[in-house]
Amino acid sequence: MSPTLSPLVVIAGPTASGKSSLALALARQFGGEIISCDSVAVYRDFEIGTAKPSRNERALVPHHLIDVAAPEENFTAGEYARQARAAAAAITSRGHLPIVCGGTGLYLRAMLDGLFAGPERNEELRARLRRRRGAGSLWRLLRRLDPEVAERIHANDEPKLIRAIEVCVSAARPMSALLREGRDPIQGYRILQIGLSPERSALYAHINRRCAEMFEHGLVEETRGLLQRYGPEVFAMRSLGYRQAAEYLRGECALEEAVGRAQQGHRNYAKRQLTWFRAEAAMQWVTQFGPHAVPPATEMVGRLLAP
Repeated sequence: MSPTLSPLVVIAGPTASGKSSLALALARQFGGEIISCDSVAVYRDFEIGTAKPSRNERALVPHHLIDVAAPEENFTAGEYARQARAAAAAITSRGHLPIVCGGTGLYLRAMLDGLFAGPERNEELRARLRRRRGAGSLWRLLRRLDPEVAERIHANDEPKLIRAIEVCVSAARPMSALLREGRDPIQGYRILQIGLSPERSALYAHINRRCAEMFEHGLVEETRGLLQRYGPEVFAMRSLGYRQAAEYLRGECALEEAVGRAQQGHRNYAKRQLTWFRAEAAMQWVTQFGPHAVPPATEMVGRLLAP
């Protein structure tokens, strides 16, 4: 007799699509605990620009993988997968429903599918790549080596670009080919993946409002303090919102332009997220925003939990 599989719910989709509110509603309804899947929310002290769940929301339902790393740390997808799988196992052992919620596709894939056994770090190659000059030069190099992976990585995400180039060069093969081989998928779960895909113009309007509110609620002041404490080189400081606030603080643009740049950056990011998640064959799509997605998502989770 095969062992009984435990339920696990995933809520994915583009930024500002209401994933957190949907996860919270489902967790309260079905006795769940939420595992964040966000590559910036793992870092402590980065608050406004990450749109982390509020303290009140975290008091209502246990949240995991938020504020687990110091900003100076290099928190990898592999480390995320290890901690997220451990959190899911602990939640299941308590008789609760693990709900993975977030928009970092690489983290989600690492947790569910496992990571390939890539080449070891090549510090000499990494140093050469860091010395490259010109906006977008690393991304253009990766596009020549592996167009498929290049489309999934932002042109300003230097750590991911360097690692992808390193893998392609060291393995003498595209990273995308390696990603399809030798993974260690998560075991012991029956998994429901819910993807949020609101109508595009409504999503963009929501993104624009949320970006403007971040600046109104103190993103520039938070960024100033973080720059003083950690400097400009930590990974989270290069994320959307913080990067544009830092550009304003350096006098590179007016405040209104910084807000516009952040809005554009988030809209572009949303398009890349949708492209990534639509490649996941198991994803079941809901076209409403988070709160309005509760009825169809509730029905899906109910079927997952049905005896």
